[in-house]
Amino acid sequence: MSAAGLGAALLVGTVGCDSMKDGGGSGSGQAGPVGKPGSALAAVGDLPVKGRAPKTGYERKSFGRAWADTDDNGCGTRDDILKRDLKDVKFTDGTKRCKVASGVLEDDPYTGTRVEYKRGASKVDIDHLVALSDAWQKGAQQWSPGKRLAFANDPLNLLAAEASANRKKGDGDTATWLPPNKGYRCAYVASQVAVKKKYGLWVTDGERDAMKSVLQGCPKQGLPSGGNPTEAPVKR
Repeated sequence: MSAAGLGAALLVGTVGCDSMKDGGGSGSGQAGPVGKPGSALAAVGDLPVKGRAPKTGYERKSFGRAWADTDDNGCGTRDDILKRDLKDVKFTDGTKRCKVASGVLEDDPYTGTRVEYKRGASKVDIDHLVALSDAWQKGAQQWSPGKRLAFANDPLNLLAAEASANRKKGDGDTATWLPPNKGYRCAYVASQVAVKKKYGLWVTDGERDAMKSVLQGCPKQGLPSGGNPTEAPVKR
């Protein structure tokens, strides 16, 4: 998918995110809008709500080899996402067109700035919208290795983003971190909802309320499409 295609997918149904008004959270116990069927706001209500499980046992390798070629196109996932999200892409490996040497993130979703990518000295990260550690504490520790590998390499859950903003996010969920670029928050939260819905991950009370608070400001925001999870073969 091209960067333009990604933007269209993430912004399906978005209305007025750049001028998003503050939505009232439901932490006070007062019922807020539930959203129209098919909206991201409505989908929040379908997510299971539980407390955060311990982080015990979490390691990056629990989700398989980093940036594996799970779609068997001959390229690692990281480079697939760079090709999808960057413009003016150049490659180090000529006709194979796998290893991205350079490119430009024209409008970084997290900061709204223009960021240049150069292999080996990059200011661009590939972010897991739902962090692996967060997923581990909300259901993924119970998954098979194949499902964890698929999750870690699912394009629905991956985004090229400015490195410092991404690293400030860490493994935060919606309750603890939102992009500084307010115009992207609707699409960002909708993507997290879509990922958690696709993989059956739960949310905490605070996370659910924070999701609703953002999405009440853009009640027509839709979910990006991503299909049902398919386990990736784990190559030993």
